[in-house]
Amino acid sequence: MSIDLRTNCAGIKSPNPFWLSSAPPTDKKYNVERAFKAGWGGVVWKTLGEDPPVVNTCSRYGSLNIGAQKMLGFNNIELISDRPLEVNLREIKEIKREWKDRAVVVSLMVPCEEQSWKNILKKVEDTEADGIELNFGCPHGMSERGMGSAVGQVPEYIEMVTKWCKAYTRMPVLVKLTPNVTDIRLPARAAKRGGADGISLINTINSITSVDLDLMAPTPTVGGKGTHGGYCGPAVKPIALHMVAEISRDPETHGIPVSGIGGVSNWRDAAEFLALGSRNVQVCTAAMHYGFTIVDEMIEGLTEWMASKGYMRLDDFIGKAIPNMTDWQNLDLNFKTIAHIDDSKCIGCGLCYIACEDTAHQAISALGDHKYRVIETECVGCNLCHHVCPVLECITMKSQETGKPYLNWTKHPNNPRAVK
Repeated sequence: MSIDLRTNCAGIKSPNPFWLSSAPPTDKKYNVERAFKAGWGGVVWKTLGEDPPVVNTCSRYGSLNIGAQKMLGFNNIELISDRPLEVNLREIKEIKREWKDRAVVVSLMVPCEEQSWKNILKKVEDTEADGIELNFGCPHGMSERGMGSAVGQVPEYIEMVTKWCKAYTRMPVLVKLTPNVTDIRLPARAAKRGGADGISLINTINSITSVDLDLMAPTPTVGGKGTHGGYCGPAVKPIALHMVAEISRDPETHGIPVSGIGGVSNWRDAAEFLALGSRNVQVCTAAMHYGFTIVDEMIEGLTEWMASKGYMRLDDFIGKAIPNMTDWQNLDLNFKTIAHIDDSKCIGCGLCYIACEDTAHQAISALGDHKYRVIETECVGCNLCHHVCPVLECITMKSQETGKPYLNWTKHPNNPRAVK
């Protein structure tokens, strides 16, 4: 039996869940054609706006590098498409006619005026694209013009513009949300109230990745000056996963299709987003770093993992982690683990000892001759030693039988508001 990677997100179908997000890799027909030949299931065309086109700067990218690891975080001050609207629309129509089985979604951003949205929606509909994505997330440049995250940070605006779009187009409407808010559930609820067919998130995070200490200006620099930009790449994945999970488990938005975005670099990242409720994933930084052929590993890896778990379709595990997502107060305070060091794998580096002795609970003793032992009576199971250890599976956390029943903070005797 073959593994079925086909997906349907808000009525938009694609042969696999791997889409390229609205960004430089989807700025023109040439790129999109190369992407589809490489195997990507869909694209969100780089954001279109009204003519005249925007003017971009030089330079426009910044990178967070740690040691030899490049682009762990990626920053950009690039704006929406700087190509003429009619050229983009013509190429979108050509691509869709040549690649009927692939998803082609068009990202849009125009002034917060009903007529502006009505005008551009008719033009996009004529391309026969599969759907639109409302860009309410861009945190730089466009937000200063009253668009992008300037809309996405105001739930009332999200609801209003979404209603306009649903009134003026037959195409499915995805609403792309900004993470630059205190509670992602509020804009998600507004999108649903407005009639959105689905939600995309996260867009980029407001950031400055570094400062050039010679120029004394944030990077990237433009004529000796810098500004805040949008942050993406592997470093933002934990934030994106959290926000996807919040929408998936919120009773008011539970069930709305989600297109997950944020640091997806391999099949495992994608599986994590899907397990938290995403119907597909969108990729940008990894493609910009390694090229379009990374989708081969993503498809192969996800297929092999699904087969090993007995999942034949994506729906077999989409959202499966949500029932195990809860609030801190519901966690079992009687659950206990203790660290265990495998002497046969230990290389004697002492990182576990140093970390625990200086910054944790002094629960690891140095035996001499570069050997270390966990003091079980002092170990609180915090996991720090496991994370700092450079050797895979050398330090593991072993569950302990305490004989105590499940007890969470809502009923804990130390909680003055405990439910009796």
